[in-house]
Amino acid sequence: MTATNEGIARGQRLGHKARIMLIIDDLTVRIAGRSLLEDASARVTPGARVGLIGRNGTGKSTLFNVITGQPGAETGSVMLPPRWRIGRLAQEAPNGPESLLEVVLQAPSERTDLLAEAETATDPHRIAEIQSRLADIGAHAAPARAAAILSGLGFSPSDQERPCTEFSGGWRMRVALAATLFSEPDLLLLDEPTNYLDLEGTLWLQDHLAKYPNTMIVVSHDRDLLDNSVNQILALEAKKLTLYKGGYSDYERLRSERLALDQKMIKKQDAQRAHLQAFVDRFRAKATKARQAQSRIKMLEKMQPIVSMTIDDVRPINIPAPDKLLSPPIIATDGVAVGYEPGHPVLSGVSLRIDNDDRIALLGSNGNGKSTLVKLLAGRLKPERGTVTRAAPLKVGYFAQHQVDELDLNDTAYDHVRRLMPGEPEAKIRAKVGAIGFSGDAGNTKVEKLSGGEKARLMLGLSTFDAPHLIILDEPTNHLDIDSRGALIEAINDFPGAVILVSHDRYLLEACVDRLWLVAGGKVRSFDGDIEDYHRFILSEGKPASVAKGQPRVDPAEARRAAAGKRAETAPLRKLIQKTEADIAQLNKQLAKLDNTLSDGELFTKDPARAAELSKTRANVVAAIAKAEEEWLEASSQLEQA
Repeated sequence: MTATNEGIARGQRLGHKARIMLIIDDLTVRIAGRSLLEDASARVTPGARVGLIGRNGTGKSTLFNVITGQPGAETGSVMLPPRWRIGRLAQEAPNGPESLLEVVLQAPSERTDLLAEAETATDPHRIAEIQSRLADIGAHAAPARAAAILSGLGFSPSDQERPCTEFSGGWRMRVALAATLFSEPDLLLLDEPTNYLDLEGTLWLQDHLAKYPNTMIVVSHDRDLLDNSVNQILALEAKKLTLYKGGYSDYERLRSERLALDQKMIKKQDAQRAHLQAFVDRFRAKATKARQAQSRIKMLEKMQPIVSMTIDDVRPINIPAPDKLLSPPIIATDGVAVGYEPGHPVLSGVSLRIDNDDRIALLGSNGNGKSTLVKLLAGRLKPERGTVTRAAPLKVGYFAQHQVDELDLNDTAYDHVRRLMPGEPEAKIRAKVGAIGFSGDAGNTKVEKLSGGEKARLMLGLSTFDAPHLIILDEPTNHLDIDSRGALIEAINDFPGAVILVSHDRYLLEACVDRLWLVAGGKVRSFDGDIEDYHRFILSEGKPASVAKGQPRVDPAEARRAAAGKRAETAPLRKLIQKTEADIAQLNKQLAKLDNTLSDGELFTKDPARAAELSKTRANVVAAIAKAEEEWLEASSQLEQA
């Protein structure tokens, strides 16, 4: 019996308290000799909606495997209430002749179990019980509920009647997600459920999960989902599990407070330890003070070091700025029709303009032509009708998620960059490889051994290699964890050129864009409003709700100019914040050196003048740190308000 199965059995013997929750107790998991979890524990109460977070590769999916009873736990246990149904998104997409609606209705659930039993039941009392239970759970409404879930995930009524085999793998994974949601298990486990969704599907899923009636654990790097769909955060950090109340923003605040407290306590303990050690070093040899010195030695031995939370700094993402901005507009289209087959345009009547300071998000369900539009703007599709005018010499950086799969798996990051820099010296090539995030040995690692996030970083670096005037990012956040998405936001906002974004990550869009274009019905038009307005628009199934009654409509050009002015206005604040952060780091290094020198107890007897001078210098450094931290807090507050 595995550790997990033993734990489940033990949980069933422990009585009512163990049966009402999911208990992870002192769990240790190793994969291929690598430790992922060490004595990790957590308690998840029934009905909790939990967001499981952690850096890529820390073991979140492995924890799901252990919860579902797969082998892998070295020690510890996972205890589940008896008869709990666990639902997890299938690894393989459904692929049969059944219609999408039939696939969802056949998902394992209490309804399907009862219907199957009803086919063979002969006892009149049991038949009555089955029919009564089917009525209680609203089994008659199941087709309507399944259709509503499929509709929310982007399938039209006609799509729902089509065979599953007619859809691509990505769309069939949406069907698998619909089936999992429809079954409403007692414990729902979802691992990055938005990876196969567009923004519209993500917004619907966010609302659906926020109302999920049973216990749910979702692995996600989508901050907006983690803020609006869960009420607890389970953080996998330093091989431990820590449960926080609230959404992701609450977790960030509580974690920062805990980190600050840890640092304060460590600093206090270090000062106390230095004081005790100084006494011991000074008086240990003196007979009159020997007893006191021994007493302090015992105190030092008993003083347990405070373990601080670890912070893994995320590598920054750099998008090189163009040498010179071009005269606007950098792209203008007039009456363009574009598609893949002559006479059958995907988009028509496309008339638009892009300027240097534009930050544009493309909205619209998958299949409506967003990718067609970005290929037109990137110069990869020629217009069938109409004109496209480009500023000369316009350079466009185009990143699409599928390009990650086109990387040469046998080559390294260095090999990919070297091909783009023929004839350049080795030092210059290495410097460029480091600039895109692959310094040292990382530059010599084969692509096949890189994580999904590292491959995305490499492809982004290659896509923007020539310092473009316009960058087009089509789903850039897939495989990036939350911290890396934060680094991407900083890179986009620091980039002085134009940006066009296609993403299902609402937080990314709200942080980076100031114009919205809706691609739907073969047309491209400006959407008046913000992402929240679009959210309401989607949930109302297309009924115009972009601007509330009585509110003035926002002129897009005016909003664009205001956003560009805001970026210029806040640039000095961002520079000040970076400077104060560097100053604080330097001052802390200086303080550590001073403390190390002053901890020598003999200094005060051998050279009291120098000791006094160093003590005065230390006081000045502490004051300088306090002043710099105040400046940082003030600048950060002003930037947040701006």
